[in-house]
Amino acid sequence: MRIAVLANLKKNAPHWEGMSPDQWDDLDSPKTTDALVKALHANGHEAEFFEGSILPPHNLIEKLESFKPDLCFNITESHFGNSRESQIPAVLEMLRIPYTASQIMTLALSLDKPMTKRLLMYHGLPTAEFQVFERVDDPIDLDLLDEKDELRFPMFVKPSREGTGMGVSAASIVRTVAQLRDQIADQLERYNQPILCERYIKGREVTVGVIGNLKPVAARRLNERTAPTTLPESLTFLPPLEVDTQAYPASEAGLYTNRVKVELAEDFHYLCPAPLEPDLLNQLNGLTAAVFRVMGCYDVARVDFRLDEDNNNQPYILEINPLPGLNPGYSDICIEANALGWTYEYLVGKIVDLAAERYGLNAD
Repeated sequence: MRIAVLANLKKNAPHWEGMSPDQWDDLDSPKTTDALVKALHANGHEAEFFEGSILPPHNLIEKLESFKPDLCFNITESHFGNSRESQIPAVLEMLRIPYTASQIMTLALSLDKPMTKRLLMYHGLPTAEFQVFERVDDPIDLDLLDEKDELRFPMFVKPSREGTGMGVSAASIVRTVAQLRDQIADQLERYNQPILCERYIKGREVTVGVIGNLKPVAARRLNERTAPTTLPESLTFLPPLEVDTQAYPASEAGLYTNRVKVELAEDFHYLCPAPLEPDLLNQLNGLTAAVFRVMGCYDVARVDFRLDEDNNNQPYILEINPLPGLNPGYSDICIEANALGWTYEYLVGKIVDLAAERYGLNAD
């Protein structure tokens, strides 16, 4: 097939005075796009990279019309807007060009962490109590306060619509109302978007990658408001990865912070497969399948969890990433695939084959 690799490179992103230094930390590097093109070549495809922007000088629409791809391998993040990850897929759908991974609605919903949590709660899936703040002085929900009008439990503060741990640091854990207000003020100023405050779950951080698509029967079974007890055979659950938070400086407070994900990415400390009891692993895989279903994902995704050390390792869903990082050196899902015995080329080829099957394309 003729495949266009679409991504947004950090070096091509707009810059302005006073921009937050982590503004474009979720964008890709040429190392990733070059690796994807080479992997597609190894799978027998023609492939070329295009910057995911319709604006000059990138002019994606014109370039796609000239290149005439059979399929786009989409990992675009875009730059601005509440649903920016869905912008290029929307263009592709208007041009009637197939693309890998999840579609417009899923990408818009999953970028909005509070909206994702509302969907999870509706379906009875475990995610921590939360409140969204649009202003510093928004009233705090009464169920988050004790009889002294202080926080009932530590809270965790982060932007609603960012990735790569942006805004996540030791200061994100707050224990008093004053600390909560200070963090909300800081993040509102920095990111100019609603701020998510959720109950802080102290414990291990584990992520589960999943490859595949749900067949209609399996999807119907997952409509129940619980995680499935029997895992869908059409999904492949990659070995879970646990971030070895104890291997990082105390300044990171046992968190998978933005600094860990960016500055220390080349020295990533992890356990894969994560040392989990079989019952807990099966529970995490079941929850991953349920989230994959209720969010409407396709082809590939990664679900992040915290295991509550104060509650017998009860898993809580942090978020789902339907466009997981694909840097072959350190991205979670690539490490997990390698632990399963998959090469990077096989992982990329599998994603392409799944998308081609969905669209009824010949993957050769």
